[in-house]
Amino acid sequence: MKLKIYPLQFEAILKERIWGGKKLKTILNKPISSSITGESWELSTVEGDVSLIVNGDYKGKALTELIRECPNEVLGTVVYKRFGNQFPLLFKYLDAREDLSIQVHPNDELAKKRHNSFGKTEMWYVMQADQDARIIVGFKEDSSSKEYLDHLKNNTLVSILDDVKVKPGDVFFLETGTVHSIGAGLVIAEIQQTSDITYRLYDFDRKDAQGNARELHVDLALEAINYHKVNTFKEYDKEVNQSNTIVDCPYFTTNFLPLDGEKAMLKTGETFTVYMCVEGSFEMEYNKVKYNYKKGDTVLMPAAMNEFILSGKASILEIYIS
Repeated sequence: MKLKIYPLQFEAILKERIWGGKKLKTILNKPISSSITGESWELSTVEGDVSLIVNGDYKGKALTELIRECPNEVLGTVVYKRFGNQFPLLFKYLDAREDLSIQVHPNDELAKKRHNSFGKTEMWYVMQADQDARIIVGFKEDSSSKEYLDHLKNNTLVSILDDVKVKPGDVFFLETGTVHSIGAGLVIAEIQQTSDITYRLYDFDRKDAQGNARELHVDLALEAINYHKVNTFKEYDKEVNQSNTIVDCPYFTTNFLPLDGEKAMLKTGETFTVYMCVEGSFEMEYNKVKYNYKKGDTVLMPAAMNEFILSGKASILEIYIS
């Protein structure tokens, strides 16, 4: 099959969460119908949550199906050689009305052994932050499994974890094993490996609407946790109309592109590119056709899209596989 090449957009997969709110609608214009919507999965091939295309000739088609039919053209030659037909990344927007649970994600080796899954390396870009909003990222000082378990037993785990006040534009890169929690009052763009494996350590003794506590995974987490102090905050340049590298890791590269005017883009065909519009709006011209995007939009550029033009005034996250 010959791929009909154009930028692909997808139906948002909306997730209710005990900690969710309404900001995905009020700030990002997502079609939520619940006051506890915590996540909008923008681009996913997680089993049971596969993204459906909403525009153009492939409207209604699952991303996984299109990849099976045209793997090199969609994924790119380098990505296909490395991952086969698997789409290796998951893209989300999150609204934390309340604190998320304190949690950790396993690395590739542990996730493969236990769940036949990728691990979950991830990054957060803060889009909106209420006054004094904070996140938890790792331990204040090097710790140990014994210290962790002692504090967990005594309901004092938070006292040994590093909490950080955040503002819009802040970026945090979380390698697997980093204990973390997104705090109340934040809207975040999240880029991660394709994985839905989370070990919940502590949930602030919350109950759901039925009065039930959520499951904890204390024993599973023991082997997954990195007990060393880590630095997760990423500083980055913001040169206008340039792709400024924020994160360059084995799983993905993320650039910050502050667009003001016009920028011609040239791609090699080795990898797909994803754009997340985190502020403003922009237009993309490809093969003399123009496509328009606004804050909260996510678009997948198949690897076969080699040349296109971006124009407008926007802050854009540009993600691909190196």
